[in-house]
Amino acid sequence: MNDWRDCIVANSDTLFGKPRIKGTRIGVGFVLDLLASGWSEVQILGSYPHLTQQDLQAVFAFVRDCMRNETFIMRAAAESGQVPT
Repeated sequence: MNDWRDCIVANSDTLFGKPRIKGTRIGVGFVLDLLASGWSEVQILGSYPHLTQQDLQAVFAFVRDCMRNETFIMRAAAESGQVPT
């Protein structure tokens, strides 16, 4: 994959402006929800045959770049018992 910007787009006319895979109405968040629910890449590609491995790599790269400069404070969650310490 060259650049996630070739595969991930957003405009206000589709999915309320949320990022999605170009040429589809499949949002980045939807793909992440599938993965978080235990779906494998093989299952996703089998269920959505118009998606490619490159599309999934673009989702991962997009999220990586979104997270790259973020700082997360998890102390409050850990203190409440929501996150293992």
